[in-house]
Amino acid sequence: MRGSFNYIFWFFCVSLFFSCKENADHQDKKVFNINLDQGLTSIDPAFARNQNAIWMTNQIFNGLVQIDSSLQTIPCIAKSWQVSEDALTYTFKLRNDVYFHDDPIFNNGKGRKVTASDFAYSFYRLIDPKVASSGGWIFSDKVKDKHNFIALNDSTFQIKLVRPFPPFMSLLTTQYCSVVPKEVVEHYGKDFRSHPVGTGPFKFKYWKEGEILVLLKNEHYFEKDAKGMALPYLDAVKASFITDKQSGFMSFLKKDLDFYYNVDGSYRDDILTKSGKMTSKYKGKFTLTKSPYLCTEYVGILVDTNLSIVKKSPLRLKKIRQAINYSIDRDRLIKYLRNGIGVAATSGFIPKGMPGFDSLAVRGYAYNPKLAAKLLEEAGFPEGKGMGEITLNTTTTYKDLIEFIQGELTAVGIKAKIDVSPSASLRDLMSKNNVNFFRGSWLADYGDGENFLSMFYSKNKVPYGPNYTAFYNKEFDQLFEKSYYETGNEKRFELYRKMDQMVMDYAPVVPLFYDQSVVMLQNNISGYSFNPLSLMILKRIKKK
Repeated sequence: MRGSFNYIFWFFCVSLFFSCKENADHQDKKVFNINLDQGLTSIDPAFARNQNAIWMTNQIFNGLVQIDSSLQTIPCIAKSWQVSEDALTYTFKLRNDVYFHDDPIFNNGKGRKVTASDFAYSFYRLIDPKVASSGGWIFSDKVKDKHNFIALNDSTFQIKLVRPFPPFMSLLTTQYCSVVPKEVVEHYGKDFRSHPVGTGPFKFKYWKEGEILVLLKNEHYFEKDAKGMALPYLDAVKASFITDKQSGFMSFLKKDLDFYYNVDGSYRDDILTKSGKMTSKYKGKFTLTKSPYLCTEYVGILVDTNLSIVKKSPLRLKKIRQAINYSIDRDRLIKYLRNGIGVAATSGFIPKGMPGFDSLAVRGYAYNPKLAAKLLEEAGFPEGKGMGEITLNTTTTYKDLIEFIQGELTAVGIKAKIDVSPSASLRDLMSKNNVNFFRGSWLADYGDGENFLSMFYSKNKVPYGPNYTAFYNKEFDQLFEKSYYETGNEKRFELYRKMDQMVMDYAPVVPLFYDQSVVMLQNNISGYSFNPLSLMILKRIKKK
């Protein structure tokens, strides 16, 4: 009975707060309404493994540092930092005006000040086997144990790495690296996932899983805007969980939602022309913005000839893999299958929008069916004769994309059949190097090209690493390891481009397009921050 009463009580409170049309007292409340169509499994930053969890934890928590719109690392709770000459010791000076949100577990229920020991606890928590965080990879190969996280005093925090890692500051901007209060986490245990206490611009208020999530303004937030005004501007954030994308979009059209993310295939033609412009039907009704998104959609090819399934496959031949790359009209794919969302991936595996990306420095594959035919002939299969049939593995979601590729391959003489599997089944095959030819995508966790090149590093063998194509190359590995000791960005980017070019030349992947995010906002919304990680940042949102 008590649980039922609590639910009814909170539902009443939430309804009262948000019923602006019915309650004149709340007309001035600035509430940002969003929909999380993929659901939400946790609001604990140690488990911020998917976009919705990342979005929500970013409102409730802070880390040492954060990103700006161009993915540069800027201060957050750490006001400054120093890196030792050997690039192994990072020392952070913390602000002294950052407090956790109020919670009954704190003395008198008032949130206490954040100290360096909170970061030592929070970071070790990621690699603590008892926690089993999905973010364990952040530190697992970079520190020895919890003694590498050191609170020198309340305002000085230090991290000692076992080897240099130049993108480390970028890595620290991930939501996994948020600070949490030990006493609160240990009190709630696993229930911290639904009772989060952080330092962020919004504080947790209420979550009825699968129905509604409410965050309220943190009145004591430490960040201010350029004019010295306190952030955030909004009074609250309300998330719904409408799983049907068409229904979610209809809610946006009715202005029940202030924000809508991405354009689903079922209504893409209604919103966008084939060239990616907003249709006349919706012009002026809301804003639509396309921006770079650090995700490369690709087709992977298993290339290790020591594997039994590769030994007799025609895909073991580099010229066949290059022919496949040349046979695909990526611009036509983007125009007709995606209504102009995306950029043809003709400049390597590292996507457009990543710091250091240079479309001229890395030569990928443009559409050239004549050259594809020539390479097939040189490989001993003129017009594909004698090559046999290859199998292209995908999931239901991407069947139309793979059918397009099948048609492109057929046009140059390569026979391909499609095998559709559940997502989990295909991932399992990929993680065991048990599939020759497969559709995949790689999404950046942080803003550094190392994140993409790690897919081709020999030591990242499956099942523990992401080298799904079994690409093993000593020269690549040497360059990859050399990049760890190059602290200058431009020199490191040069190494990245060399590695990216090596991957393109050997062709273990067929990059298709660099993705773009599509954000739709109501006309009365301003201040939304666009960044290539598509990280939702709401603290500067204004609603008229």
